[in-house]
Amino acid sequence: MSHGLSVIILDDDPSVCSAISEIVKSFYTWGDVYAFTDADEATDFCQAEEAGVAIFILDVFLQDRMGFVFLDSITDKFPAAFEDTIVISGEASKEVVDVCVASEITYLLEKPVRPYALQMAVRAIVAKYIKFAKKILDDPVLAAAVGKM
Repeated sequence: MSHGLSVIILDDDPSVCSAISEIVKSFYTWGDVYAFTDADEATDFCQAEEAGVAIFILDVFLQDRMGFVFLDSITDKFPAAFEDTIVISGEASKEVVDVCVASEITYLLEKPVRPYALQMAVRAIVAKYIKFAKKILDDPVLAAAVGKM
């Protein structure tokens, strides 16, 4: 992964995964974009990375598991994975909404995904990190405290 804020996309439908990847690549400049159609491959990729932050875009239902299981499997490397996730669903049922709320996921988009909605959700997550980085640059005491963590 790059030293930027990467986006990791996981959808078991190759055409949807490719379409989402192309949308994100059309506007995203803060890091790399990785797309996976296999949850195990995405998990292996994330586990091989250094601990950090990334934006995750994932389908609720993957072949034999839910996307939330994928997030559970990578939180040791990406502690903010749930709050930095955009969930995509064919139908945002009450159950899906409830699981997102319980998991502290605040971005839920229905298929077909509207490019502007995806862009706004990604940019909202990016903005959080940009604001934090600016605070660190402007506050040497905060920077020192973060450096001790």
